[in-house]
Formats: sequence, C-alpha cells, structure tokens
Amino acid sequence: MAGRWGRTAGRRRGTWTRRDGLPLAATVLTGAVALLTLFVVFGNVTDFGTNREFVRHVLAMDTTFGDDDLMWRAVTSRGLQDTVYVLIIVWEALTAAVLALATARWARGLRDGGFGPARRATTLGLVLFLLLFGVGFLAVGGEWFAMWQSSRWNGVPAAERNVLLAGLVLLVVHLPGLRDDGPLG
Repeated sequence: MAGRWGRTAGRRRGTWTRRDGLPLAATVLTGAVALLTLFVVFGNVTDFGTNREFVRHVLAMDTTFGDDDLMWRAVTSRGLQDTVYVLIIVWEALTAAVLALATARWARGLRDGGFGPARRATTLGLVLFLLLFGVGFLAVGGEWFAMWQSSRWNGVPAAERNVLLAGLVLLVVHLPGLRDDGPLG
C-alpha cells in the first residue's frame, strides 16, 4: 500500500482513489465555487442598490452606443428591471445552496467513499452557475442588451471568468476514474 495520498497497491491501473488527490481537488474546487457564489449573493443582498443599478442600466441600454437598430430591445420599466434583479439573486442563492450541498457530499465521500451523489450535485450546481453567467450575463446581458458596449456597466469580463472557472471545475469533477459507489481502499 502506498502512502496516504498515493495509489493503493493492487488497484486497477487508472482507477483513482481518495488517496490520489482527485476527489480532494473536486471537493476544494466545488467549495471554492460555492463560496464565490455565496459572496455574490451576499454582495447583491447587502449592496442591493448598487447592483440593482447595474441591472437597470444593462436592461435600459442607456450607456450603450444608442444604435436605433438595437434600442428597441431596451427594458425601461423599473418594476420589470427590479423583478429581473430579484430573480437573479434567487437563482444565485439556489446555485450557492446546491454547490454547498455538493461540497458537503464530496467531504462525506472523502470519508466514506462513493462520489456519485457529490458529482451529480456538483454538476447541477455548476450547470445553474453556467446558465446564470453564460446565458444570463454573456448571451442575454452581453449580446441581447449590448452590455459589452458600456464602458461603465459591462459585466462581460467578470462573467467570462466565472464561466471559465465553472467549466474547469466541471471538467475536474468528470475526469474518469472517480468511483461513484462503494468505499475506497
């Protein structure tokens, strides 16, 4: 038998165990995205006004180039803008909760073995995260509402970082070799 973080003697080649570090990496990375998402929710709730203004300006398209071919897309109703903002916060909170649960499941898997529930929960949480930042901020905000044109209210670079992070974590979580069920040796 190898050391605490090495391969277990007699294991099939290419099979990862908790001693190889991959499950630990999945746990830490899932936890990092959960923490990031919790901080985003916290910021949106505690600094509601600033972040509401961000959503209002993006939807109103009032700091874009003002091209008549695009301005018909603008949403200027304050009530609708605020509803969208609250829905974003709810989505973020749901995402944070799923990722926190996934992190707990990874930790349990490190102790007891079996990573299937953790992998499924992480996948769900990261898909929610990717839908928020990839579809919500990049596609809808960035392209439909031309957020990229605004020098002040442009969230595209931050959304791109978040999509990249979530994509990388999703890849790690789905690397071959993590056993879904049963204790690890």
